[in-house]
Amino acid sequence: MNASVGVLAQRVGPAFSVDGMLLTREKTLQAVQDIAARVVPGMVEEDAVEIGKKVLIDSGLALSWHPTRVRFGINTIKPMKQASRPGVVLQENDIFFIDIAPRFQAWEGDAGKSFMVGHHPEYERCVRDSEALFHDVRNVWNKEKLSGQALYAYADKVAKSMGWELNFDLPGHRLSDFPHAAIHTGSLASLETSPLPLRWILEIQVRDPQMRFGAFFEDMLLGDEYYA
Repeated sequence: MNASVGVLAQRVGPAFSVDGMLLTREKTLQAVQDIAARVVPGMVEEDAVEIGKKVLIDSGLALSWHPTRVRFGINTIKPMKQASRPGVVLQENDIFFIDIAPRFQAWEGDAGKSFMVGHHPEYERCVRDSEALFHDVRNVWNKEKLSGQALYAYADKVAKSMGWELNFDLPGHRLSDFPHAAIHTGSLASLETSPLPLRWILEIQVRDPQMRFGAFFEDMLLGDEYYA
């Protein structure tokens, strides 16, 4: 990627608005929590996905540029573009994650987070570490202004030190006034310059090396003041 391509990758669309992007992020994060509150053991994954869609619509958000995903148990190791194993039921002590990409008016949202039900030390550590690794990488970006490529190389190294495998099938992406694909379709992990705030989603999916379970966390790259 040459310098001009890097500049083009970070441009914004005609409806871009800082306030609009931040409001959409706020609504998206709240929707993740609202969906999680409705997920209970004994539920089939497909039913949780339908609940997720209803929560988004009831929140005034449009189902937008990628499918609403809720993944249980063994499906938490799968790349997002790979279909879930059908009929997976959430157990009493289990792991799940939510990944949503709604739109509010002109602006795109995207957020993902993992959760635990019951008690399971390995699952609990995986959930905790996925979010901790996200913030570790975000802090390095904030302080050192590394390129997208360098950020994912760093994430891979730290994930291994934690005992996890980083899934490079989730390499981060642009976010914008809808649709971001009209501006840039390349990944954050391929960006050779330092990503600007309010434009990029940092995706972190860590998986058990034995491929039994995983955890996912994503959010917009922003400074510390947005995570107080």
